[in-house]
Amino acid sequence: MKILHVICSPRGQHSESARLSSHIIGLLLKNDPTATVVNRVVAGDAIAQVDALYAQSQQSLADVTQEGSIARSDELIEELDSADVVVIATPMHNFTVPAALKVWIDHIARVRRTFNVGAQGKTSLLRDRPVFVAVSSGGRFSGVNPRQPDFLTPYLKAVLGMIGLHALTFFSVEGTALGPDVVAEARSKADQALHAHFSLL
Repeated sequence: MKILHVICSPRGQHSESARLSSHIIGLLLKNDPTATVVNRVVAGDAIAQVDALYAQSQQSLADVTQEGSIARSDELIEELDSADVVVIATPMHNFTVPAALKVWIDHIARVRRTFNVGAQGKTSLLRDRPVFVAVSSGGRFSGVNPRQPDFLTPYLKAVLGMIGLHALTFFSVEGTALGPDVVAEARSKADQALHAHFSLL
């Protein structure tokens, strides 16, 4: 089994989302000790935004140059497509995905490569596989009394579903800006949810 670990926080391995995703990977490795992990850091300037040639390729049926963003897009798509499991570690920024994760998505959600457009609308080209999303948030966006909206979850379900990834499972550590006691409680709740989920596998 090959696990693709996408790390989106500018805080890297020190972030709550990376901590949570590491627990997910640990449980995956417990179930399959022979699995390999590929770490893809997308935070900061790790991946440049798509360029003009990429944008042109999305509007033309003709072959385009394989330079610039197209080459990086091919690399990231191949990396994704070769993975059996995807683990995404991401903070919630301004109610949705951070810019770094959006850039990665812009590279992998590519017409005629990971989805097609036809009379029936958009159809996916990638095979489905488990995707685990580890989310950290300064406020609370789920539960009985959420304090902020959540556009991250529906967006990821929609855009990853467009390319064929439907088996998404979300885990979260919420309220990271509300003090150490809240963080400790959120971590404990997330860990309980993780163990409950993976005990059924």
